Parts: sequence; structure tokens; C-alpha cells
Amino acid sequence: MPRNVEIKASVKDFEKFLSLAKELSGSEGTLLEQEDTFFNVPEGRLKLRFLKGRTSQLIFYQRPDSDGPKVSDFHCSDVSDQVKETLRLALGIKGSVAKKRWLFMVGQTRIHADVVDGLGSFMELEVMLRPEQTLEEGDKIAKDLMDKLQIDQSQLLSGAYMDMLLKKGLSA
Repeated sequence: MPRNVEIKASVKDFEKFLSLAKELSGSEGTLLEQEDTFFNVPEGRLKLRFLKGRTSQLIFYQRPDSDGPKVSDFHCSDVSDQVKETLRLALGIKGSVAKKRWLFMVGQTRIHADVVDGLGSFMELEVMLRPEQTLEEGDKIAKDLMDKLQIDQSQLLSGAYMDMLLKKGLSA
């Protein structure tokens, strides 16, 4: 399974964050409109990601819910949008997350600048680890980018957007 080191944080000044991400990546980024539907599973997380104008993906991932850099093991499959009804019938829907995401690439790291319906502005870093790389190397890359993007430890978040929405009673 592919692995990455992830960081998620709240963003106080979204325009400033976008500007820093554009500068670091040397690009304007790619705007993605996404809706993630999460299904009830006994462990990990299973979501169907609908990307406006693109092929949908079924994504299973496991990662600890902790602040700061954490390893995530994941598997993605391209699927038809019609699989949603099959999964709903088999597993039940936990909830949905709608967001606008700007994607920037810096080396082997995906920088996401997210505006999440019902929650606000966030960022995620996903350092895609090569097979020979250690978690410590990924952690170092993530922390370096955090500094360059002016993300403070106090902004770090532990859970998924779905968890935050459920906590606020906004998705079911």
C-alpha cells in the first residue's frame, strides 16, 4: 500500500496561505471541487470521492487521529459514480464532506488549500513517501513546509473533516 506523511491544520488567513503555496510551488495550483461520501466500516475510513469533471475514486485509508505529522496507508481505485448506491446499501453512509480544494505540488508533497462547507479554511500536506524513505524523512519534509507556509503547531488538527462535521451535527 502507498504511504504518506500527513499534516492537517486550520488556516487563519486563507489568501495569505494561497499566496505562500503559489510561491513555493511556482504555480497557480489546480482547483478541484470535491464531495467525499464516507461509509460505515469497522476500521479505517472508506470514502467515495466525486471530483467535478473527473473520474470518481474509492479510497480506503488508515491513519492515527493525532496532531502533527502522521503516517497514512491508503489504497485508491477509479470507480463509476454508480457504486455509491451499492455501497450505501451494503454499508450505510456515515456522512458527506463538500469542499473546494486548491492543489499545489512542491517536490514529492501535495499541498491542499481547502474551503470546507460548514467548517471553514484548512490546509493539508501529503508527503508521498518513496518505498526507501523513512517516516522520519517524511516528517522532516512536512515540518519544513509547515514553517515555510507559516503554520504554527497550535493550528494542527487531529481528525478528518468528516469527524469535525459530525461533531458539529452538520452531516449524517
